[in-house]
Amino acid sequence: MNTAEMTAKIAQGNGFIAALDQSGGSTPKALKGYGIEDDAWSGDEEMFGLIHAMRSRIITSPAFTGDKVIGAILFERTMDGEVDGKPTPQALIERGVVPFIKIDKGLEAEENGVQLMKPMPELDALLVRAKGLGVFGTKERSVINLANAEGIAAIVAQQFEVGKQVLAHGMMPIIEPEVNIKSPERAQADAILRDEILKALDALPEGQQVMLKLSIPAQAGLFDALVDHPKVLRVVALSGGFKRPEACAELAKNRGMIASFSRALLEDLRHGMSDGEFDASLGGAIDEIHGASTVKTAA
Repeated sequence: MNTAEMTAKIAQGNGFIAALDQSGGSTPKALKGYGIEDDAWSGDEEMFGLIHAMRSRIITSPAFTGDKVIGAILFERTMDGEVDGKPTPQALIERGVVPFIKIDKGLEAEENGVQLMKPMPELDALLVRAKGLGVFGTKERSVINLANAEGIAAIVAQQFEVGKQVLAHGMMPIIEPEVNIKSPERAQADAILRDEILKALDALPEGQQVMLKLSIPAQAGLFDALVDHPKVLRVVALSGGFKRPEACAELAKNRGMIASFSRALLEDLRHGMSDGEFDASLGGAIDEIHGASTVKTAA
């Protein structure tokens, strides 16, 4: 796939984006969920080797193809690794899956009810390297805990500033200002966020587009204006801590939003499964998430 083909697949593809981007801080938890305890490795290199083996098993599964999984978000180490003897982005592209990379370096301490992204001084070099490997786009996450208008405005401003840096490298940014689904002010935060994003989208130069990765809104359909905006290539949803059945049920109520799930995709996979068990479990999860992304229900 060339860039135009990848753009068309993400814009129009009948599927969802897998999030395979657990980073250093979340890797032990991801491995534990997979059935590998902390005492199974000594040092970061062994830990990252185990998580790469898990991701390789997912990517090479017969269930994981571009028919239902139209994209995948990678951690930087995964991007730099190999799957089946090929660079991971190339292995994905050969399966019809569009590669993205997580670029944020974690979160600042909470201020004004939000957590901004930490500085990314080496971002330009990372973008050059990622594009050279065939990566189509990026993902950058920050978190909204409260319906604080000043904080949410700062989150959106920072996200779009980074997004413009990504666009300047000819890549597609996935802007991810996550609203904490456990927030006591979730619905209000959703509404403030939508309005701030609409203002930022309207200020983008003509001809530019971004993607949005958002928490499933408390009020179904709240993000319809974002789905329909001409400067948005696609709106994807994170599971945000919902178990897969609930995440899928809530996602299905929102027109035009497709999944970009991590935990909800991987939650039933275990290291000790046979290949047949693993492929069947992954295939079932993919079918369920694909259904919620493509077949919508009344709210």
